[in-house]
Amino acid sequence: MQPKIIIHGGFFSESHTNQEVKKAKQDALSEIVKDAYVFLKTHTALETVVYAVSLLEDCELFNAGIGSQIQSDGKIRLSAGLMDGTTQKFSGVINIEDVKNPIQIADKLLAYDDRVLSGSGALDFARHNGFEYYNPETPQRREEYEKKLNESIRLGTVGCVALDQHGNLAAATSTGGKGFEIPCRVSDSATVAGNYANPFAGISCTGVGEDIVSGALAVKIVTRVTDGSSLKNATDKSFEELKPYEGFAGVIGISAKGEVYHADSHPYMVWASYDTEFAVFD
Repeated sequence: MQPKIIIHGGFFSESHTNQEVKKAKQDALSEIVKDAYVFLKTHTALETVVYAVSLLEDCELFNAGIGSQIQSDGKIRLSAGLMDGTTQKFSGVINIEDVKNPIQIADKLLAYDDRVLSGSGALDFARHNGFEYYNPETPQRREEYEKKLNESIRLGTVGCVALDQHGNLAAATSTGGKGFEIPCRVSDSATVAGNYANPFAGISCTGVGEDIVSGALAVKIVTRVTDGSSLKNATDKSFEELKPYEGFAGVIGISAKGEVYHADSHPYMVWASYDTEFAVFD
């Protein structure tokens, strides 16, 4: 099986006006997807999506991990979800504070019976397992929060879907929220609506979490692929079902057959993929 990988950096409202910012994000995605593809050649899909999303969390250009958005009470709360398409186990953390890489905590939870933790319980688990204190706030995010620059809010997350040489799939998604939201608002990223994989396909979503949850988007697409649809047809049909409420969403996905596909209901989702060729969508 030819390994394949696709990543996304969410939606960027300024992408069509600030070419310098847009290029910086595309360049970052390019480097990360190439690095992650090299990693994928000698690792599993599950290990790779954790690795790739960790790199995205470590890049302050994206709204996950370092540089995440600040909620309306002045605090940063992170969420991340992970799914192994082989075991079909899901894990996640919701609204966890003071950590650097929430996707790595979700990875650690895969070995437990209680695999989705929130708030202080998630933080206690992280500290018990050696994840040290880290403040992900950047000066830019503090300035945006204090000035409430709604026009600069990034609607999105980061995510990765990988297909390894053994034909196994995995998906991972991480977010810093939408900014200025009600404290402890839950996004789609640590749910099966926003992140899902099984032996047939894997999907990672970005956009407005409430719209994605309302459409059960990731699990719906994967279920349709499981029932025999192509990845493209399953995705396109699921996006049609977002239209009655003008759902704002984007997805990346890979099927067990090697199909790689992306779609969005609004422009300016940034993504990159790598198999035998390298591509960045703009």
